[in-house]
Amino acid sequence: MKGNTRIARINDELQKELSQIVRGELKDPRIGVMTSVIRVETTQDLKFCKVFVSVLGNEEEKASVMKGLKNAAGFMRHLIAERINLRITPELIFKLDESAEYAVRMNQLMEQISQERKQREDGEENA
Repeated sequence: MKGNTRIARINDELQKELSQIVRGELKDPRIGVMTSVIRVETTQDLKFCKVFVSVLGNEEEKASVMKGLKNAAGFMRHLIAERINLRITPELIFKLDESAEYAVRMNQLMEQISQERKQREDGEENA
């Protein structure tokens, strides 16, 4: 149980630092303003860290951002090593997280259904 809280604290710290790095310290033009670190998952041995990022844009922009992040992984790992005191600095693996877009899409569909139902009910009352 103790190890899980340690990993959770490390994940929180990594997410905070990576968000700051992505937001303000990467000079790669491919990585836009609409890129954010959603969560991180570090293995128990701290060798690997999956970094889930959300990118707003079309498929081409997403692919470009992911390529830019992959290229900057070494630089970001170096900054993490300087800022967070860990015996081993994990290798960063970037994954695209589309849950935010999925939620927005589901919300739009729910709104559409709600409007259609309201229009149908209004039509039945007037008939």
